[in-house]
Amino acid sequence: MKDHVYKLIELTGTSAASIEDAVNKALKRAHKTIKNLSWFQVTETRGSIDKGKVQHWQVTIKVGFAVED
Repeated sequence: MKDHVYKLIELTGTSAASIEDAVNKALKRAHKTIKNLSWFQVTETRGSIDKGKVQHWQVTIKVGFAVED
């Protein structure tokens, strides 16, 4: 198995639907321009409230990807 070097970036995805949707939107966008996405870690979850209900989710993630040789 080859040893890899990884880079971390931080992204914030948003969604009116769910936390999972916010994460998926961030990863989908990153996938357009970054190769070798390997893993993610949720570092922060927040949102806005309207009339006692969640109005919008914001989820910050760290994303790791292998640096190419």
